[in-house]
Amino acid sequence: MPKRVNNIFKENITFTKLLEAHNKCKKNKRFKKQVIEFEMKLESNLIQIGKELLNNTYTFSEYFEFTIYEPKERKIKTLNYKDRVVQTWYVENFLKPYFKPNFVNDSYACIETKGTHKAVEQTQKYLQKADKKYEEVWILKCDIKKFFFNIDRQILFDLLKRKIKDKYFLRFSKKIIFYNQEQIGIPIGNYTSQYYANIYMTKLDKYIKEKLKIKYYTRYMDDFVLTLESKEKTKEVLEKIKEFLDENLKLELNSKTAYFKQNQGINYCGFRIWKTHRLLREQSKKKMKRKLKNFQKLYKKGKIELTYITACINSWKGHAKHANSYKLVNKLLNEFILTK
Repeated sequence: MPKRVNNIFKENITFTKLLEAHNKCKKNKRFKKQVIEFEMKLESNLIQIGKELLNNTYTFSEYFEFTIYEPKERKIKTLNYKDRVVQTWYVENFLKPYFKPNFVNDSYACIETKGTHKAVEQTQKYLQKADKKYEEVWILKCDIKKFFFNIDRQILFDLLKRKIKDKYFLRFSKKIIFYNQEQIGIPIGNYTSQYYANIYMTKLDKYIKEKLKIKYYTRYMDDFVLTLESKEKTKEVLEKIKEFLDENLKLELNSKTAYFKQNQGINYCGFRIWKTHRLLREQSKKKMKRKLKNFQKLYKKGKIELTYITACINSWKGHAKHANSYKLVNKLLNEFILTK
């Protein structure tokens, strides 16, 4: 077992590191009003946070809960701005330096220089390699059932303890993980949750890569794809993954999990992927069509700025360029006319 890290928590409680966390956190426009209020007393706020972290009196506020409906209905829990700064400080100084190096190369969520487009590109490359190597290519597409809501908090905490033994870090981690009396589930929306999820799933990554010896595997959060050489092998691997998830992480796969031949294409990270090309998913196209129609109505009523519309369109075009979608993008945008 690798040597556990100690004496790291208190030495990272500095004004400079808290200021860095604030500067990173404030880029999120959702907290614009809270950022202004926080910055009005920036120095005293950061000093007070530091004191509370040092003497173990820092307490998190109650969660604010809301629902999102894209890409599917989910309940999001989020904290106020001050707590977001503290969580950012925690992630940047502990989770990233000590746990991120342990992530496998084929994990793509919440990691700088990676993301959905890199996951899609690598999955296609693996398809191409498998097609040259295997007589038949099968895809195993897996998704975890209610992932964030089913993460076992004690298992997660034990994974932190395996790497770090600093009692102050572990005590503070408990405040984040065991924020209520429930034994399972971490909040979607927390900055910490994204990294906790990767720490949790790294155990599965290593099992698939090192124990099952699967070469062609990519994971984006709880959504992962394996490219295999036969139907029999695919069914065997699926059963082993189910067993591992149940015994080690107390998770199970959902009804979307399936295996099929490569010619069907893979729905993954917003695209449909084949070895030769990639297309945008129908859901993405329909969502953009709805947005453009809504933009037309709001712009005509003077309720939306042209700069905002342009930014949204450019963002979607940036996403679409990763697929073979030139004709589709031109068609949609040529039909989009703004009038007042």
